[in-house]
Amino acid sequence: MTKRHSTATSATGIRTVGVLTLTLGVATAALAQPPSIPLGQIAPFTGAGAEFGEYYRDGAALGIQHINAATESALGGAIIGDHIAEDSATLPSPAIEAARGLVEVHGVPAIIGGWSSGVTVAVSTSVTIPSEVLQVSNGSTSPLISVLPEDRDADLLFRTTASDALQGVVAAQLVAGEILDDYQFDSASTIFINNPYGQGLSNAFARSFQLRGGVVHAQVPHPEEVQPTYTSQLASALQDEPDLLFAASYPAHSATFLAEARDLFDPVAWQFVDGNRSDEVIEALGADTVEGMIGTAPGQDPSIPGFQNFSEQFMAEFGHDRIPPFTESAYDAAIVIGLAAVKAYADGFETAEEITGPVLRDRLREVANGPGTTITAGDADSLVAGIEAIMAGEDVQYSGAAGPVDFDDNGDVLTPIAIWEFRDGGSETLVIRSPDEIPEE
Repeated sequence: MTKRHSTATSATGIRTVGVLTLTLGVATAALAQPPSIPLGQIAPFTGAGAEFGEYYRDGAALGIQHINAATESALGGAIIGDHIAEDSATLPSPAIEAARGLVEVHGVPAIIGGWSSGVTVAVSTSVTIPSEVLQVSNGSTSPLISVLPEDRDADLLFRTTASDALQGVVAAQLVAGEILDDYQFDSASTIFINNPYGQGLSNAFARSFQLRGGVVHAQVPHPEEVQPTYTSQLASALQDEPDLLFAASYPAHSATFLAEARDLFDPVAWQFVDGNRSDEVIEALGADTVEGMIGTAPGQDPSIPGFQNFSEQFMAEFGHDRIPPFTESAYDAAIVIGLAAVKAYADGFETAEEITGPVLRDRLREVANGPGTTITAGDADSLVAGIEAIMAGEDVQYSGAAGPVDFDDNGDVLTPIAIWEFRDGGSETLVIRSPDEIPEE
């Protein structure tokens, strides 16, 4: 079991979290402490997405530290207690068992995660929705999540990153030559992981590319579990000689099928997505193999204040030298769950046992969506002021590290889509497309 616990400090004195330093006044010492709820998380510490798990755990942990520091200042105690992060193994069955333990053993009213859409759909339908536990995914982008039948009446599945209905359109615009000079292809095939993430992204790309006059020769799935070879899938995808292969998969799969494509098949252009933006891919293939290859990914607009605050404090706190996609949205998930718990406390729910999944759900949009006093990610004064506003019965809205966290009726948000490139042994963002720049199809 992988755990990271958030701990409360005294209601008087000084608390330092990253670069946030809060001095607690004498007045707050007299306040009754707020309820402190446990918070669960499922993340890929092993399996195809193992490279990313620690980042998502630490992103959520930073959010918990920040919200707790603010509630200690404003309310005299931490609003979130234990943070229990469990391994999804990047597969549905282990993730279901991990989520069941979080709910049945630890009694969490909310879970952050998962990263992969296949995990998120399985956990929500098998565990969180039947148990009336709120789930806020930081990295699941499948369009299916927006219309999941089991959640139609429950409204317990949210996410802090955008649907691939957006990323698929930007990927198609890119291939069709609408975004970058000297980058355009007339035909493509796709190879994708056979789960809701891969299926949804492949379909969204193919539909949008065809609407732009592009030819899609084939859409070829590969198994969700990592395979020793992908030669049959590559042969099917390449049989009609597409100009480009669009890969919607995860690092461990991509590292293998890219090596086979390089060594066994004629050269062809590749385009990637968030799941391939990976150090594992670079290390497995060598920087020279992937140099100049391009992809898309949700989030990470480095110009917004929330992301600037988050990135500086995240690297300082945990010593990471990069921020993979969906790390900042794990932070946002922790913050909005914490703010919803504050709202529940303001509404008279005085014990942790009273703050259930439906109680949090009913307040999530109230603390995240506008209008109201803006709470900016990573800003200590803004967080404290926002909590004080909530306690005073005033409206607030959260401006996150990944962008506005404005949940629609489906629990979705709109975040930017980045276009990135493998370059010099790493990856670099080339262009940011804001949601209002992205067409519907």
